[in-house]
Amino acid sequence: MFANPRKILIGLALLAIALAAPAFVYPVLLMKVLCFALFASAFNLLLGFAGILSFGHAMFFGSAAYVSAQTIKVLGWPTELGILAGGAIAAVLGLVVGALCIRRKGIYMTMITLAFAQMLFFVFMSAPFTGGENGLQPVPRRAILGMIDISNDRVLYYVVLAIFLAGFGLIYRVIHSPFGQVLKAIRDNEPRAISLGYDVDRFKLIAFVLSAGLSGIAGATKAVIFQLASLTDVHWGMSGEVILMTLVGGIGSIFGPLLGAAFIVGMQNQLAGLGEWVLVVQGLIFMTLVMVLRAGIMGLMSDLSRWVSKLRASR
Repeated sequence: MFANPRKILIGLALLAIALAAPAFVYPVLLMKVLCFALFASAFNLLLGFAGILSFGHAMFFGSAAYVSAQTIKVLGWPTELGILAGGAIAAVLGLVVGALCIRRKGIYMTMITLAFAQMLFFVFMSAPFTGGENGLQPVPRRAILGMIDISNDRVLYYVVLAIFLAGFGLIYRVIHSPFGQVLKAIRDNEPRAISLGYDVDRFKLIAFVLSAGLSGIAGATKAVIFQLASLTDVHWGMSGEVILMTLVGGIGSIFGPLLGAAFIVGMQNQLAGLGEWVLVVQGLIFMTLVMVLRAGIMGLMSDLSRWVSKLRASR
């Protein structure tokens, strides 16, 4: 499964950092990074490897957050079942939306996803069981499997890390499977993939459902961490945020979305004291990064690695 030694080293280094991080960084901030890293990785599966741009991915993230909060708080379900229920609902929603939009091309498909997201935002804002602008709160942190007490932030962090690793491992396996190779072929040259006999729409739909379900797991986990499901989770701005994370990290790279999520969440945390000016500063930073680092942070790291290799070879 892990054939590339370079990727093994990167993965082991990131895992070591993740395991030790709670000793140096506030665990809740780290958990937020992990949730958005999984969300961005799921989105990258769709955009970076299937070539499908969705402007409405917040509907999967936010819907799962509401379902998870409702099942855990109101219905009294165990935490793990609430998270799985959120992911399942997001996958079903992805099946419905994907079946309607993947037959369209370009901007038309993208705008359909945005339209669905806006309709769901109105539903969550108006429905009485969602809490309106106040959202659903507080979502109780019930013990995982009846044994693991997640009321402690550090304990919950390692549970969230396990969820992230499971989701990221699934994405990695999909990308490096024959299915993932077909997705890349569709992304690079769809007419040729059709001429080779592949059912392009079916492959796109499966990718859409996988991306939606994993985005839902990320949203449901975030609702447990912050004990809240709110309109922010399903707002179109959340869709824009995950696109930026993927762009900054590097579209089509394995670890790019992780770095993009860490960079953006960390930046938002550092700039929080600027008040309304934070949006202006963020916009300038994003604009500079997108123009200067066309391949994202991972692209910059790859260029530096090649430069170092050439320098060593010349010596």
